[in-house]
Amino acid sequence: MQNTQPPANQQKRHSRLLAAASAAVIVVVGLGAFALAPDHQAAPPVPHSTEAFAANVPAKPHVQPPRMLENGAPFSFADLVERVSPAVVSVTVEAKAEPTAAMGQLPDDIPEPFRQFFRNYGGQNAAPQKSIGVGSGFIIDKTGYIVTNNHVVDHSSKITVKLPDGRQLDAKLIGADAATDVALIKVKSDKPLPTVEFGDDRQLRVGDWVVAVGNPFGLSNSVTAGIVSSIGRDVGNGPYTDFIQIDAPINRGNSGGPTFDLRGQVIGMNSMIYSPTGGSVGIGFAIPASTIHDVVAQLKTHGHVSRGWLGVQIQSITPEMAASLGSKEMQGAIIAEVVAGGPAAKAGLQQGDVVIAVNGKAVQDSRDLSRRVASLLAGSKATFTVMRDGSRKDITADITQRKDEQVASAQKSGSTGQADVKTKAMGLGLSSLTPDARRQFNLDDNVNGVLVTDVDPNSDAAEKGLRPGDVVRSVGNKAVHSPQDIQGRVADAHAAGRKSVLLLVTRGGGERFIAVDIGET
Repeated sequence: MQNTQPPANQQKRHSRLLAAASAAVIVVVGLGAFALAPDHQAAPPVPHSTEAFAANVPAKPHVQPPRMLENGAPFSFADLVERVSPAVVSVTVEAKAEPTAAMGQLPDDIPEPFRQFFRNYGGQNAAPQKSIGVGSGFIIDKTGYIVTNNHVVDHSSKITVKLPDGRQLDAKLIGADAATDVALIKVKSDKPLPTVEFGDDRQLRVGDWVVAVGNPFGLSNSVTAGIVSSIGRDVGNGPYTDFIQIDAPINRGNSGGPTFDLRGQVIGMNSMIYSPTGGSVGIGFAIPASTIHDVVAQLKTHGHVSRGWLGVQIQSITPEMAASLGSKEMQGAIIAEVVAGGPAAKAGLQQGDVVIAVNGKAVQDSRDLSRRVASLLAGSKATFTVMRDGSRKDITADITQRKDEQVASAQKSGSTGQADVKTKAMGLGLSSLTPDARRQFNLDDNVNGVLVTDVDPNSDAAEKGLRPGDVVRSVGNKAVHSPQDIQGRVADAHAAGRKSVLLLVTRGGGERFIAVDIGET
């Protein structure tokens, strides 16, 4: 009988691979596929990429939804795929690989002729390495504009696009926006190229059918179908994108590929997956078409994205914050910090103001406010409606251009030399900020307020994360300078029938509002 057992060395290698796989952790990952190849080696075949960018135009009259079965399920996606797939391309990116230890200085104890061998084949004189990345993209303009992910083309030295008809064209990077992971590239073609159109992702509902086209693992023209699992998903990559979560299988190499609705219009671009293995487990994220459209418009015109800047740090309103402010309304964003000399400070916006509208349109939360301000043009004016001390105010501010290096940091006034006074409130041990206290907790002289010296582990303050060394700057949006000030604010809240107060807390140079239960008097 023929021995079917693999050799021992293969078994050991297989065991090592299994051990490595078992150590995988669940992460949100981009979907580009990358490999290393020496300079003299030909690049691997470029699989068709899937990127969906649709012009903001109405659907063509001939575009019809797929035929449906009696139970409402689609009969086939074949007509849709046949119509849109010519505009889905493969994107191959070359970039110089970072030098590795093997290419560095050889140890002194390696004798000749081995030193020359390592120089020629694995060391200082080895052939230069380059990385090969494969992703997807989609054509949005017949003259050759193509949308893909920023992480697909980032740090590229050469970009090649392969069309479904087999042609390979060199592409030029027009512009990219890391904040939204959107990039625009362009190819030159001797004839008009097929295109896809934008749909309206704002009309999507959870449960709607979607179709993803791309090149998972380099397999060209792969099509998967599924449904919208969630809308407005925050995956922690910044305030400018609310992702569409889909369960249509997408994998590495799908990055930059389009997600279509049943009319064959692009409603998103595949960007990330949530996976323990790097492969699809049914949780994928697509950048909404509305976000892509706005970003690409700026990339096409300017080559970069400009965002408005107000000069504030903000937080969303929690139920506890709303209660501490004497309101049941949880919409809006509270200003936690105002940058000295910034547009907000010059306009008169204050720490503790709750922004409820911009130019008359209601603000939902801090992410909504961030996106709204970012979309404003530098040099323009905007009217912010705020709630301050129970009154509604309209404040007009000049919008300036956001720079990546801008960081909100308010300047504080100098410290005072009051005597050490201690008391307790809300389960917090409180002390005046004396020179000794500043030294003990390493606090700068420009930090003012009341020091937290200890926290009752059974208190609501402990559950909210307060800890010794924190400095309470205000209670109920009113500055505090001594433990007695805090006791007075708490007594006022009790008299008003409130169950919590809003604290502004400084920690490590940053500031944040925290709503804390006040307990019994």
